[in-house]
Amino acid sequence: MNVRILALCLFASPALAQGFAGLGQQAEGFALPRRGDELTFPRDHGAHPDYRIEWWYLTAVLTGADGADYGIQWTLFRSALAPEAGEGWESPQLWMAHAALTTPDAHHVAEKLARGGIGQAGVTPSPFAAWIDDWQMQGRAAAGTDAISALDLTAGGAGFSYRLALDAQGPLVAHGDGGYSVKSAAGQASWYYSQPFYAVTGDLEVDGRAIPVTGQAWLDREWSSQPLAEDQIGWDWFSLIFDDGARLMGFRLRDAGAGFTSATWIAPDGTPEPMAPGALRVTPLRKAQVAGRQIPVDWRVELPDKAVDVTVSALNDAAWMGTTVPYWEGPIAVTGSHSGRGYLEMTGY
Repeated sequence: MNVRILALCLFASPALAQGFAGLGQQAEGFALPRRGDELTFPRDHGAHPDYRIEWWYLTAVLTGADGADYGIQWTLFRSALAPEAGEGWESPQLWMAHAALTTPDAHHVAEKLARGGIGQAGVTPSPFAAWIDDWQMQGRAAAGTDAISALDLTAGGAGFSYRLALDAQGPLVAHGDGGYSVKSAAGQASWYYSQPFYAVTGDLEVDGRAIPVTGQAWLDREWSSQPLAEDQIGWDWFSLIFDDGARLMGFRLRDAGAGFTSATWIAPDGTPEPMAPGALRVTPLRKAQVAGRQIPVDWRVELPDKAVDVTVSALNDAAWMGTTVPYWEGPIAVTGSHSGRGYLEMTGY
C-alpha cells in the first residue's frame, strides 16, 4: 500500500484539517488528554507520537506593497497508524502538509505526503524546526525566549510561493482549562494552545510576480486521540484579530442540533479568558457555490459576554482546499462591533 493510499485511509475524515481529527476512528492504545496535566515548553512545541493526531497550523493575513490583501496557510499534520514505536520505514507515523496562498481573485493550493522515520518530515522542539521536504518552519528564537517566538516560513507550489519572517509580539495562549480543550458535551477533548501574536514581513510570489508583504499570523497547536461524538459531522473555526489588539478564537462542531461551541477571548496583553460552552453564537449569512457545494462564506459571530457582534466575510469565496481531505479555508474581513481580519475554516460540507 503506497503512502498516498495510507494517508487517504488515515486522514479521510470529514472533520480533519484544523477542525479536529479522528472522527469515526478508534483511539485504543493511544494516549488521551487528561484534565489537570500541564503544558510544558519547549517540549510541547514538538511531536507527541503517543497521540493519534496532531498539527502545526499557521495562517496569516497580509497586505502587499501593491495595496492588495492576501492570506497564506502552512500546515503540517502528523498521524500514527499504531500506538507503538518504530524506526525507518517501520515507523507508524505519517505526515501530510498543506500550503495555500489566497488573493481576492485566486486560491493556490499544494499538498505533500511523507512517511515518518526516514527524515522526510518531522518536528524538533528546541531549537524548533518543522519540515516536510523543502517546506520549512524554522525557529530563530533568541536565547532565553520561547522556542517559537521567532520563525522563518517557506513553502510553495504551482504558481505561488512565500518566504516570511514571523516575530511574536505577545505570549502563548492556552485554550480551555490550561490547554485542555473540550470538543463535545460528551467530554471528548484535545490539547490546544496558540501563538496568535506574530508580526509578519516577507515576500510572496504569485504567477511569477514578487510582492513584499506585511501583516499578522496565528499558529495553532493541537493534539489528541479521541474521536468526535458520533453525531458530529463537521467544524467551523474562526480566528479573529481585532484592530484594538484583542483576539478571539471560536469554533462550532456541527451536529443534528445547535452544535457545540467553544471560544477563548484573548486580551491585547495575551491574557486568555475561556468562555462557557454555548457563549459563542455563529450564524451563516451568505452561501456560495464552491466545488459543487453550498458553502457559507459570510457569517455573523456573536459573543455577548464581550459585546462582540460582527460580520465576517471571505476575501475569496472560492478558497477551497481540494486536497486529500477537502475543506474550505481562507482569510476574512471583520466588521461590526469590532473591526479587523482573520481566518475561517470549514470542514464537512
